[in-house]
Amino acid sequence: MGASFGTFALDFLKLKDMSARGFGLGLASHGIGTARAMSRNETAGVFAALALGLNGIATAILVPLLFKLLNLF
Repeated sequence: MGASFGTFALDFLKLKDMSARGFGLGLASHGIGTARAMSRNETAGVFAALALGLNGIATAILVPLLFKLLNLF
């Protein structure tokens, strides 16, 4: 959904900064959003890849801590 409608949503919000557009697409729509951002603008693609990587690292660190905090496992 993010890869399909993300660019339309960013256009609707009148977001012109390619770094912010790329970061948003990479964070919300992961791999396909990153590929779409890269196809539209190189700067957007770089920031999308950065967001994708940071999201993966944060998830790998925070989810186990959250599980331990909530005593789920």
